[in-house]
Order: sequence, then structure tokens, then C-alpha cells
Amino acid sequence: MSRAFHELFGIADAFGSIPLPGRTDAWLLASALEIHGLPRDDAHVLTFRDAYLRDLARELEQPPPSNALNGVLPGVCPLLETLASRDTVHLGLLTGNYEIAARMKLEHFDLWRYFSSPALGAFGDHTLDRNLLLPRAIAQVAASGGPSVTPADAVVIGDTPFDVAVAKHGGARSVAVATGSHSAEALRASGADVVFEDLSDTPAVLACLIT
Repeated sequence: MSRAFHELFGIADAFGSIPLPGRTDAWLLASALEIHGLPRDDAHVLTFRDAYLRDLARELEQPPPSNALNGVLPGVCPLLETLASRDTVHLGLLTGNYEIAARMKLEHFDLWRYFSSPALGAFGDHTLDRNLLLPRAIAQVAASGGPSVTPADAVVIGDTPFDVAVAKHGGARSVAVATGSHSAEALRASGADVVFEDLSDTPAVLACLIT
């Protein structure tokens, strides 16, 4: 995103002072424009997403830096496999990423297939308020032939206090996992219903998800 912003607006490290985890991409762009005194109707704003997606594709082709997590986090694949095999479970993505960016990232690790029949969820293409994503995701499940459920039937899994806030705001349960930039203590303090260090204990995670 920083590279695309630099290419379009000539400002380097435009997101350096902005907290990134748990935000929507639309919010991040709006915040960068405000911080650097740029109008939201600047002609380059309309081309930002395409520039970002182009740079993201190039970045995904590069070897990860030596200090980066390289691969899928512990327990993610066994959990998705188990959930996807159950007719009573409907997997969806609730993410602040642009939809195409989410797909690119997950396809890179062969995870998109768990969400692509058809892709269900809500994405950060247009909304600044992440709390609006949960009702959109629930509505999409019903519109795609799934059950009409209440937020109390949903569980939000995430690694930031913002994910926990989405669940609390919408009336869903939350499972937080401390594999991101927030500690287990911080996630508990944010009000998460359950907190795991990672998702490696599949039976324990399932017990929290399916009641």
C-alpha cells in the first residue's frame, strides 16, 4: 500500500504513522489522505486499489524477509478442513482487506478454496467502519442459499481487538488468537469470549466454535 501511494501521490511511507492491524483498506486509504492533506476526490484515489493490487501481486512473488512468518499458521488448515466438512457450518471471510486482495493472499497459501463455493463474507472495499461487516456477511450467507441466522449463531475468529469489537457490536461470539501483533492478555482485555495462543489444538477450538 505504501508503494502504491508513493507511486500515485509522491509521498513515501504514507502509512508509517497509521496502525494497520484490524482496519479496513478503505479506512487506511482515507486516513492516509487526511494525514497528508489530500482530498478524497483526487483523481488518483480511484486508481489506488488497482495500483495496490498490482504491487501486491509482485510482492507475493518475492521470497519473504528472513524475519517473516513463512507459511500458514499452526492449526489453521486442520481447523478449516474440519469445519468445511460439516454441513451445519458455513465458513465466511470477514476482513478489512479489499476482496481481491484477500483472494490473492489466501490463494497464495491455498486457503481460498475453503471460502470460494461461492465466496462468502464481507470485505473492506468501501466501508470505513469495520463493525458493519458482520451483518453483511450474515446476509450474504442467506442470500447464497444458506440459513437465515442471527448474530448469536455466528462466531468471529480474529487476532486483533477490532475483530473482538466487531463480534461484540454485532452480538456474535468471539474467538481471539494471539498469532498477530496483539498478545493474549491484550485480547482478553478487549473482551474476547475465548483466547488461544494459536489454533493448533483443533478439538479445543472446535469445542468453542460449535455448541
